[in-house]
Amino acid sequence: MLNKEKNELRELDAAELQQGILELKQQLLALKLDVATAHVKDYSLFKKLRRGIAQLRTFHRQKEQSTRN
Repeated sequence: MLNKEKNELRELDAAELQQGILELKQQLLALKLDVATAHVKDYSLFKKLRRGIAQLRTFHRQKEQSTRN
């Protein structure tokens, strides 16, 4: 989900966006566990995952609001 363009993300439905959010949260948790147990070489993944989650949540919220109106 991190490598998709914004236009591709806008075309996804709410269920697919929710699934993407869950996947990124699982990846973030796994990365946090890796930091606690071993050395992680690329700490920029934290920022990328958090940004990806925020972006998906924004698109998900926009989808929900557009279906309400």
